[in-house]
Amino acid sequence: MKKLFVFMIDALCASDIEKMKEMPNFSKIINDGSYVASIETVWPALTYSCHTSIVTGTYVDRHSICNNEVMERGCKPGDVWYGYKSQVKDPTILDYARENGLTTASIAWPVSAGANYTYNWPMIVPYKYKDYDAEKYLYGNATDNLLEKYFWKYGLFQKGPDAELDRLTMAVAPDLIRDFGQPDVMFVKMCDLDTQRHFYGVYSEEAYIQLRRHDMELGVLLETIKRYGDYENTNFVIIGDHGQTNIEDVLNINILLKQAGFIRTDENGKMIDCDCYAHSTALTCCIELKNPDDKEMAKKVKEFLLTLKEDKDIQLRYVYDKKEMKEIFRVDGPFDFIIESNRDISFSDKLDKETIWASTEPGDHKIGRATHGSRGDRKETTLFVASGPSVKKGVVIDKANMVDEAVTMAKMIGFDMPNTDGRILHELLVE
Repeated sequence: MKKLFVFMIDALCASDIEKMKEMPNFSKIINDGSYVASIETVWPALTYSCHTSIVTGTYVDRHSICNNEVMERGCKPGDVWYGYKSQVKDPTILDYARENGLTTASIAWPVSAGANYTYNWPMIVPYKYKDYDAEKYLYGNATDNLLEKYFWKYGLFQKGPDAELDRLTMAVAPDLIRDFGQPDVMFVKMCDLDTQRHFYGVYSEEAYIQLRRHDMELGVLLETIKRYGDYENTNFVIIGDHGQTNIEDVLNINILLKQAGFIRTDENGKMIDCDCYAHSTALTCCIELKNPDDKEMAKKVKEFLLTLKEDKDIQLRYVYDKKEMKEIFRVDGPFDFIIESNRDISFSDKLDKETIWASTEPGDHKIGRATHGSRGDRKETTLFVASGPSVKKGVVIDKANMVDEAVTMAKMIGFDMPNTDGRILHELLVE
């Protein structure tokens, strides 16, 4: 029986393919298989939205994960991140695999807590959590079989200010394959390339050192499958969730809205009332109306945003309202406009600033030296690489869509995913 093993690298850029061809483990998958040179992401090109589209094969307006942060009406920052499988409105490829009698595993995958997979260790410990009792987030959300066997010795990698999720992943994933046998469908996610690019930039030496480390980590997993699994019958897939873009400037968009009279604050800068509020999605930004039924205010806000298209410093590329964003981006959520600049500007939604412009903050996932979140046609998109018994050798597709990935991977191992938004990439497959 054919199997599927997916190695996800957060912030894997399309241009990385040339470096990957020079690395021993990536190059083996590339040389033995085929790839898509540019995967157009869904909007917003954020980790949680993209990961969810990858496994569901649907756009954001269907699966509902419209940001990393949970978005609700109320003109307030999003402090809590999505995390639970129950928040995803569409079934995933792993759900369909289970229905087809296959065993499933998911390690460090976003928005998967509580999923009914055979083995599951979700990305559920909060993004900024630095304390020492991570187990309170995992118990009841990860599967008992993994927690009982591994948390006692590997849980330390999710505790304290120096927690390292990739170390946890690389401890649990090989042991799972050895101790339980190779699952029929297994998804493994790595985070640290994204982190290095946020800190140092897209094309930094630190990023390429980390890419090489991911190659070595893949090598460990390939060797584990050779020793304890069914290597010859496994389809291997390497994917990314988005590219990244080096940032020129940071725009404090809520300060700009405050200066225009749409946000009122007290003497300490704390918001006391507003007509609209901006939520950063890094390279793009969502604008929420306090009262979405106030047509006059909606018109006033849109007219103001449109003036920013002519601003020589801001240079907005587009201003789309709710109807347009659903038609163009296939996205819906508790917001009323989305904007993006022609420049490589990242948006900050902080209100505790003096001016509308700020510098990047290395490492920050919204306003770091490099970031993402734009529509899927920026310079750096991401990749889809595959090899195995179901994959042709030597095919290169110039471009495909992120929602094509799940249905294509399902086809590799013999089942269909009905009612998705993607198309099967038959060009890559042995049929």
